[in-house]
Amino acid sequence: MRLKDKVAIVTGGGSGFGAGIVKKFVAEGAQVLVADVNLEAALDVAAGAGPAARALRVDVSVAADVRTMMEAAELHFGRLDILVNNAGIGHLPQPLEGLPEAQFDRLFAVNMKAIYLAMREVVPRFKAANQGRGGGVVLNMASTAGVSPRPRLAW
Repeated sequence: MRLKDKVAIVTGGGSGFGAGIVKKFVAEGAQVLVADVNLEAALDVAAGAGPAARALRVDVSVAADVRTMMEAAELHFGRLDILVNNAGIGHLPQPLEGLPEAQFDRLFAVNMKAIYLAMREVVPRFKAANQGRGGGVVLNMASTAGVSPRPRLAW
């Protein structure tokens, strides 16, 4: 059990890769906060993972939600060792001029700003917990679309 007694947050943990990460972390001995904007999905994943998992509705693009997520992990599990920034959204392939600005803003907020918000909250916690010696692990997930773009996503 490689993650025995570790505490993790997995954003976007209610589906897809996030759900798989939650299940594997729990199987490896971790306690996991399943953070997802879809509370029902997060609850389903947490229930399936057993008592080592707990669900929380979190919009990772909202600073107050991210702060609450960190506090919830610490309150329920006593500390935080691992943060998996997995939440992400996409859009259907389309010409650039057809992508509404509001949709672009949401993509940017969830896929990029959310990582900044989470890091702003977790880094001081990791520093404080380890008296400045480092500690804690952050895994930032990204889409393969960043290195292998699909037609009609840009122009």
